[in-house]
Amino acid sequence: MPLTATHIAYYHLCRRKLWLFANGITMEHTSDLVADGRFIHENSYERRADKFSEVEIDGSKIDFYDAKNKVIHETKRSAAREVAHGWQVKYYIYLLKKSGIEGVSGKIEYPVFHQCTDVLLTQDDEIYIEKTIRNIEELTASPACPPKIEKKKCRYCSYFDFCWSEEY
Repeated sequence: MPLTATHIAYYHLCRRKLWLFANGITMEHTSDLVADGRFIHENSYERRADKFSEVEIDGSKIDFYDAKNKVIHETKRSAAREVAHGWQVKYYIYLLKKSGIEGVSGKIEYPVFHQCTDVLLTQDDEIYIEKTIRNIEELTASPACPPKIEKKKCRYCSYFDFCWSEEY
């Protein structure tokens, strides 16, 4: 499985979730929250698909890319995981830059909250992403799944039942 922006986002959310996802255990299809996020993505900016296109690069899919202004638009359901969202968009910018497209920026849009966050990629971010890629490759190649973490956000994760089923 090629490394994608999903791996980058999961790395910042939960190492256990990342390991499970990278090893073929996916739970997103069973999550109402994931389905809700997909609905918001598909219905929040109905005319956007006429102007911008979805781009796939090295296995990562960018929701909408405005090629004229070099802006990535990423739509999110919740503002609760902004750190992971930011790194996901920075990874998209990183991939485009590695493909020779310079000067790209990003916007994370939270239509439910009527919020928008601008994202830029710095040279330090690129160094961090390259280090993160190495860490992800090492972590996902490990035969052992990382232990559960106990965080409030676990209750909203699509892997919640998988990780915590014996607790309830």
